[in-house]
Amino acid sequence: MSAFQLWSDEIEGLRPEARKIVEEGFAAFSDLLGREATPPEDRMERARQQRESHAKNFHVSPEVVEREIAGVRCRVAVPDGPARAVYLHFHGGGMVAGAPEMMDLGSVLMAKSYGVAVVSVDYRKAPEHPYPAGPDDGVAVAAWLLEQAEPEFGSGRLFLGGESAGGYMTAAVLLRIRDELDAIDRILGANLVFGVYDWGRSPSQRGLRPHDGPDVLSPENILWFTECYLPDMTDDERRDPAVSPAFADLSGLPPALFSVGSTDHLVDDTLMMAARYAAYGNDTELFVAPDMPHGFMAFPCGITDAWRHTTHAWITRVLGS
Repeated sequence: MSAFQLWSDEIEGLRPEARKIVEEGFAAFSDLLGREATPPEDRMERARQQRESHAKNFHVSPEVVEREIAGVRCRVAVPDGPARAVYLHFHGGGMVAGAPEMMDLGSVLMAKSYGVAVVSVDYRKAPEHPYPAGPDDGVAVAAWLLEQAEPEFGSGRLFLGGESAGGYMTAAVLLRIRDELDAIDRILGANLVFGVYDWGRSPSQRGLRPHDGPDVLSPENILWFTECYLPDMTDDERRDPAVSPAFADLSGLPPALFSVGSTDHLVDDTLMMAARYAAYGNDTELFVAPDMPHGFMAFPCGITDAWRHTTHAWITRVLGS
């Protein structure tokens, strides 16, 4: 019986380079996100500052069009000619910050590389709009696309994806497409990148990570995001399957690619969610990036190159299905 390995021997050999790249670049990355400053105690002021920090890093593209879909602001990038599919994207930001402009350059690249239309959603944020406002917006856009994507973009085929809080949004909306819209057969796949799937705070969220190393997330700021998004709830209440996808019935779902770094404070969320996704009989791929933090794609090295190759192969496969 072979040993259980979360990454290949080839990836193992790339770990020293990855550690060096993270060590050299982490301070600038953290400063870019505004994580080095002491946050204010006022919840609304802290949220405002986080949004301002994120907005400084937006690279808005003139090739992306702003549209309102189902009453929700979205950013849309389209390919030349009819789309092969529509990629419904959700940005990160802890359900508190972030905006679809974060994805503009990626949306244009994806539209051109794969011939897909990309719809990135500006779902409502906490603390002004706690659960279930964000997922409600995601489901509303998904429902519109299921009805209108083919005449609008040239294809009615959908796949979903997102990073961090966007990974959570992807999982939550995917489940509601199955349960409320009865349209899971229309979904090609789900690209779930270092999402939060246990809002009851998994061991790694609480600081018990398999590998030490710098991370832009911490138990303190994860708890703050959680209390903004799910106020006045206990950890057990936050593990209601309607809230935390890792505790849901995961039967009958489309192919999924899960990605996470081993020093990410959300690593346990992905390991649990991916294992349960596979146990339910779904087509599941898992990419674990050893010694890499939350937002690991910001650190160019052999491991992130391998992740990009894996993601490209997965997208190519699901689009060809």
